[in-house]
Amino acid sequence: QVQLVESGGGLVQAGGSLRLSCAATGSISDFFAMGWYRQAPGKERELVASITSGGNTHYVDSVKGRFTISRDNAKNTVYLQMDSLKPEDTAVYYCNIGVGVRRLTWGQGTRVTVSS
Repeated sequence: QVQLVESGGGLVQAGGSLRLSCAATGSISDFFAMGWYRQAPGKERELVASITSGGNTHYVDSVKGRFTISRDNAKNTVYLQMDSLKPEDTAVYYCNIGVGVRRLTWGQGTRVTVSS
């Protein structure tokens, strides 16, 4: 099964930027959509951005205009550019299939901490 490895998280001040990467061990072009999820302390995991194989994107309202998702099928990698970060963006970020009910095994995620 395809495995997912997230990276790029860290500690950043409010207003700063980070770029997350999700490297897959196999082809992601087989999946109609890939997505980035996040789980904040004490909260459920939520889908914040998704991108189809055709490049159509969708964002949750709280990140619209600040986050940009992209994918490079040749590199089997999905990216999340996060700008104008806010303390409420603090969470562990994961990537996975971004549509339907099927999910690959979750990776370890990458932690993002935004200080005020």
